[in-house]
Amino acid sequence: MSSHYEPLVPARLAFDPRGIPMNPDFGDIYHPEAGALEQAEGVFLQGNGLPRRWRGKRAFTVCETGFGLGHNFLALWRSWRSDAQRSARLHFISFEAHPFSRQDLARLLARLPAAEKALAIQLVDAWPPLLPGMHRLEFEKGALTLTLAFGSVLRLARQVSAGVDAFFLDGFAPRVNPDMWSRPLFGQLARLANPDATAATWCCAGEMRRALRDAGFLVSKVRGFGSKREMTVASLRAGMGRKAPPRGADDSVLVVGGGLAGAGVAQALALRGRTVTVLDPVFQDGLGGSHRGHLAAGLSPVISPDDDIRARLSRAGVLRALQRWQGLQGDARPRPCGTLERAGDPEDAARRRLALDALRFPEDWVRWLDAAQASERVGLPLPSGGLWFEQGQLVQPVPLLEALLSLPGVYCKARSAASLRRNDSGPWAAFDVHGREIASADNIVLANAAQAAMLLAGIPDLSLLNKLASMHRLAGQVAYFSGGAAADARAIVSGDGYWLPAVRGQCTGGSTYVPGVAASTVTEQGRREVAGKLSGLLNLAPEQLGAPPRPDAGWAGWRAAVSDRLPVIGSIDGVPGLWLACAYGSRGLSWSALAGDIIAARLCDEPIPLERELLRKIGPR
Repeated sequence: MSSHYEPLVPARLAFDPRGIPMNPDFGDIYHPEAGALEQAEGVFLQGNGLPRRWRGKRAFTVCETGFGLGHNFLALWRSWRSDAQRSARLHFISFEAHPFSRQDLARLLARLPAAEKALAIQLVDAWPPLLPGMHRLEFEKGALTLTLAFGSVLRLARQVSAGVDAFFLDGFAPRVNPDMWSRPLFGQLARLANPDATAATWCCAGEMRRALRDAGFLVSKVRGFGSKREMTVASLRAGMGRKAPPRGADDSVLVVGGGLAGAGVAQALALRGRTVTVLDPVFQDGLGGSHRGHLAAGLSPVISPDDDIRARLSRAGVLRALQRWQGLQGDARPRPCGTLERAGDPEDAARRRLALDALRFPEDWVRWLDAAQASERVGLPLPSGGLWFEQGQLVQPVPLLEALLSLPGVYCKARSAASLRRNDSGPWAAFDVHGREIASADNIVLANAAQAAMLLAGIPDLSLLNKLASMHRLAGQVAYFSGGAAADARAIVSGDGYWLPAVRGQCTGGSTYVPGVAASTVTEQGRREVAGKLSGLLNLAPEQLGAPPRPDAGWAGWRAAVSDRLPVIGSIDGVPGLWLACAYGSRGLSWSALAGDIIAARLCDEPIPLERELLRKIGPR
């Protein structure tokens, strides 16, 4: 187990003799007897000069050091949405080492007044699985974001990327939870602070006030709330504070590549009101041209015994896709069906079960199923069980792409970019093979897989990045089957190969990996290879899988990957306005929505929905 991994321990529901919610492990209550919402208003909003300070601003960001039951967030939300002069966008970041389950949170918030209760219902509905790491939730059509950091505050505070205007310091009392009031934590908060940032808390402990002062805040006492005689307010010292990126919120964006990578970026930017131009010659075959003929694909997370970088990125990507795509309509919306990842043999099964025990992930995310349970879930007789991922989804790539690329503000051109150029202080421009300009924009995102390296190599004074120098591509195909013994499968089955539930009477099986070829095509040899994998996976003879709907039934495409098999996402240091979203390998669906939101959040100077250490791993350099 990695030394950095910390199993997430949920909060236990308990009450003190007065009926106030408490945490028995810390021996402290979640709010004073005078009322949680009243404290939120009197201490945290008023102590930070809200709502006055957000008025007329494009965006305002609040960071809280203990989410608890969410009362401070709900009070802030109520105040913001009722203010006619509110900021256009509001971002809320909150740390919580011991979050409540969805059921317990719903029970505890059910007693709120009507106005806050209506908001609490939305919060409970969006509440994420209790998994360590960062979770991005969105409300008010995306104008309000909530970024939850589940885990140790001292570790996760180092992982947040944001520019914060106000801090709500609201952990359990220093005597029982000193980490929440420590110098290391306050140093990280100062790193996140915008100039003129403020902080407020009900706590007045001398050591806490000295730690806040040493971090760079001017600290004062003012009249307290309820039974507290005094409370603490603070403001960042003059001359301190992070420098916001020099990008305007209305900068135009050009995306090169109309596949899953480019569509994810286009959607994320369009949802933030940006105008996006997408270039790809495949649009001659329609907005879903890059996957024309690709009937279905699976979107499933992975785990590893030590919760390594790839597993954490996979988890973040699947969760982001759930948030982004479950609101789509018709066939564009992924179909939740669950995924069974079958164990290969008894030793493999034992290793997987040990990993589950160590990770302690919630069962609504992943759990073990024996052969009988697996057979019941999938709807097929299986000789052994495996890992069951409740959030596994079946995706129809063409309708998904069509939905993402047809959003207002997204303009698709069936053109091929042969070269790029940027003036000293002007926009980026893309040119065709004849040197004619196709389109220009302040920012350009290369989301064209293996072709990204070619475009970068043609930019003066920019040598090929080491990561992209190792990029390679693999051809591969999937095959379609109808009428076989596994035609009624209700869930995705994966292992050495994968089987997807039927779409329009056809099941999809995959897949092949073919290096060193000039073209990716559907072949009879590839179909036989897929059938061989599926025979072992489903415990069926190849002829029992069903007949191909037609002789060439299947789809072939490319995978582009770099040596570490992680995606390459982010800006290129020293080259303003140039971004990469490529090398997704065989996990284009896993990375698409996440990469889009990472790039869009950076362009719009929003909190980033991923830990800094993970961002470094997927950065272009």
